Amino acid sequence: MPRIAVISPPFQSHARPLSVLAGALSRAGSDVTFACAPPFARLAGEVGVDFAPLTVSRNANTGVARSTRQGAREAERLEEFLGSTREGAVATLLTQSRHRGEDMLADPEKVLAEVRDLQERLAPDWFVVDQLSYPVTLALHCLGLPFATFCPGHPTYLPHGPEALFGVPYAWPGAVRPAARELAELRRAASANDLAFTERFAEVARRHAPRRPAPGRAFALASKRAVVFNYPPFPWLPEHPPSGARFLYGGHGVPPEEKDPGAEWEGVVGRLRSAAGRLVLIALGTFLSARDDVLALLVRGVLSRCPDVAVVVAAGDAAPALAHLAGPRVHVARVVPQRWLLSRVDAMVHHGGNNSFTECVASGTPALVLPFSSDQFAIAHDAERARLATCLDPATLTEDDAGAAVRGLLERVPEGLPRWSEAVRRRGPDWVAGRLLDAMEPAAGCR
Repeated sequence: MPRIAVISPPFQSHARPLSVLAGALSRAGSDVTFACAPPFARLAGEVGVDFAPLTVSRNANTGVARSTRQGAREAERLEEFLGSTREGAVATLLTQSRHRGEDMLADPEKVLAEVRDLQERLAPDWFVVDQLSYPVTLALHCLGLPFATFCPGHPTYLPHGPEALFGVPYAWPGAVRPAARELAELRRAASANDLAFTERFAEVARRHAPRRPAPGRAFALASKRAVVFNYPPFPWLPEHPPSGARFLYGGHGVPPEEKDPGAEWEGVVGRLRSAAGRLVLIALGTFLSARDDVLALLVRGVLSRCPDVAVVVAAGDAAPALAHLAGPRVHVARVVPQRWLLSRVDAMVHHGGNNSFTECVASGTPALVLPFSSDQFAIAHDAERARLATCLDPATLTEDDAGAAVRGLLERVPEGLPRWSEAVRRRGPDWVAGRLLDAMEPAAGCR
């Protein structure tokens, strides 16, 4: 029985799919420990694996970003990021680029020491690490420990060639078309980050692992055995260069059975269904729920253009500000059981986050995608190209456009959804776990 340590950064949107994979590896016969910040111990309990406390980032998001307890500088960066989303796509990506070092490569030597301690305490045969946890990947490289890479977002988060830059979308949806000068500025910022991260990786490796091979390009450092993409295997995705690793497109991170949220939510769905014929979920993720202006616009647009539709709104800390919208056809909640609701709604409006996108595809739920940041533009492009969703620019969105888009989804299911939903459901965490164990078997035998 292989012993595996699954290491997650302290972000709900990363920790949840990684914990689901940990549960799948356990069901497949492995002894699994889920390592994350203490507030995430509950996720290990939900999937029946051991837990080890490990905090690998100063940032955190336990479910609603603004209400997560964190340092003053981290909170300041969060507010700056949220403010930039009001200015449009490139402004947001540039802000994220400026924050990248503090967000993603703080304290690499401290993380190395903590990963070494974890190895000494647990003695796992191999690790699974979030690809965006750059200090952890660097630590495992320096220590010479076998690991598999889990990519929590778009597959191009792992650069596929020298021209590909982390933080620059490989493609854009039709509704978002930045000017050439904006893209040039974004590429310059991303290229500077690429160089800075690579130099920092080399510096840490020279100091702590002088006999190990140089880590090379930081953003491209990943497992040479297995890379898991929590994403559908779209045929147009850029091919990654041969590295000896198996590239596994897992399709989605939904568990085999969804936890029942209880009678209260059954009552909410029943009440809304009795007030309207159809039901739409509006959720912009654990960070972007702070954009209460967009949430309010969406509610008003759906109510005005879709008189037979009721809505559930995941509003995070903006729930009090949106309470005036609640009524027979509107339920406003701080957090919602999203995966459970997807089997009960007729459509969803989301931000193009990887979890929301893949969960909609797996459940066969039509979606309106409003990309704000990060890899959401690339995901929106793929959703559009695969004919799985309608995509609009949240920076120029109007009530009429939003309501008309939702009405269109309810009148005609996107034509690519049945095909891709079936394809994605054939994969998932258990599919990944079996193939991951096979790919990592040599590592388990070299204790």
